[in-house]
Amino acid sequence: MSATRNQQSKITAQSQWQAYLQHHKLMAVDSLSRLLKSPSSSLMTWLVLAIALSLPMTLYVSLENVKQLSRTWDQTSQMSVYLKEGTLPRFADELTASIQQWPNIVSAQYISPEQALKEFTATTGLTDVIEGLEANPLPGVISVIPDLKTQDAAALEQLEFKLLEQAHVEAVQLDLLWVKRLYQFMDLGQRLVWALAALLGLAVLLIIGNTIRLSIESRKDEIRVVKLVGGTDAFVRRPFLYTGIWFGLGGGLIAWILLSGGLYWLSGPVERLISLYGSDFVLHGLGFTDSLLLIFDGVILGWLGAWLAVSRHLSSIEP
Repeated sequence: MSATRNQQSKITAQSQWQAYLQHHKLMAVDSLSRLLKSPSSSLMTWLVLAIALSLPMTLYVSLENVKQLSRTWDQTSQMSVYLKEGTLPRFADELTASIQQWPNIVSAQYISPEQALKEFTATTGLTDVIEGLEANPLPGVISVIPDLKTQDAAALEQLEFKLLEQAHVEAVQLDLLWVKRLYQFMDLGQRLVWALAALLGLAVLLIIGNTIRLSIESRKDEIRVVKLVGGTDAFVRRPFLYTGIWFGLGGGLIAWILLSGGLYWLSGPVERLISLYGSDFVLHGLGFTDSLLLIFDGVILGWLGAWLAVSRHLSSIEP
């Protein structure tokens, strides 16, 4: 007898779960069909949501491309380590090999005074003047290129102090101004991305909330009837939540299309412009993860906006 009751309870629970899933499916299809019955108004809402979602993502992609471009500027961060006068080539080579083994160092190359004088002569063309000098005035130099991908301005300053502490080093020259400007720009850009994303995320919530509120107003009588026959607030809320999800999903997909199309349209001119500066930079668009994040954010904002609107206005509708 008890086994029969347990079996009946399992069947009942399974039937309830199937009915629950079936109702979710019906509400999802019904809410989408209602949106498609008024394509002009739905499309306008989707476009507004797409613009709001694409703006912060556009700034984010631009910032990521600037970071990618900055990785090709390592040569401009070259540090010149001037050696003391009379430093033997053997000591200079040992110091160069030691620096080369340091972490976050791309390369270190020793330039002897004789080699530096030859390069200076070839660059300036002052052969007669240089041949008239009694002695070579140029010191030995170690050209050090740090890895900017793993260091900021403070780390570069620490590297400069560390180089100054080495034996046979007279001075270290590094132009940190542009590095500081670069990292300040990156930090400002990241803050702008978060601020813009927060503001436009709020705008998405307001847009969807107002749209759902209008939908609730137009279906007041239907909601009263459902409540009269015993429909719970969760039951009544469900179709409106799916409406918000469809709005968010559509807005996210259109935002992805607009952003991808815009980046493809700009990629040619941008790459031709950068190539004039001797760089092989390629404009990067949205990756797979970023694309999913954009669409997922749209869905979450759509659901949240709908939930807030329904929770606020549903309680005021009673049979």
